[in-house]
Amino acid sequence: MFARTERLLLRPSWPEDASALHTAIADEGIVRNLARAPWPYTPCDAAQFAALEHGLMFPNFMLMLRTDGAPKLIGSCGLGQLDGEAELGYWIARPYWGQGFASEAARAVVNIAKALGHSKLVSGHFTDNPASGRVLRKIGFRPLGRSEQRYSAGRQREVTCDLFELSLSGDGKNSGDVASPVAAPRMQPRMPMARAA
Repeated sequence: MFARTERLLLRPSWPEDASALHTAIADEGIVRNLARAPWPYTPCDAAQFAALEHGLMFPNFMLMLRTDGAPKLIGSCGLGQLDGEAELGYWIARPYWGQGFASEAARAVVNIAKALGHSKLVSGHFTDNPASGRVLRKIGFRPLGRSEQRYSAGRQREVTCDLFELSLSGDGKNSGDVASPVAAPRMQPRMPMARAA
């Protein structure tokens, strides 16, 4: 499955992405805000991350910045499962923070989630990462007004996480409708969930 936005190509990860993935994510300032990524983040972690396969209902994407030359990997965005619900997660490499890439990619993934038949998405962010909360609000997620403790592999401890959700049933005003998914025959997305938390 692939999608295009104004500036990005969203595509599954491939094993040959491991080096670029390691370069983009091996930053403690990124990893500390994710639930499942370990710190330090090693080349072996990147190779395993790039090679994993996931089911069609929970695709995850490499975010490739479209350039005049070869596309450049700048982050990840996708769906995972949390307590039986579809969860949106994302991360962006530090040089691309503050440029709207997270919300651009997340809107595309929300549209893909709708096309796949999901009726609701959940997400969250660690309370000391308010920028992620701004992204979620910008794409239409509603804060639930409650928090819970979630484990951060990068911090190796429980961290307070603010919870959000987005209903996908209705007229689509919340999601922005910026991209349509294109299925790739015989290709499975191969990237584990990188949560917004």
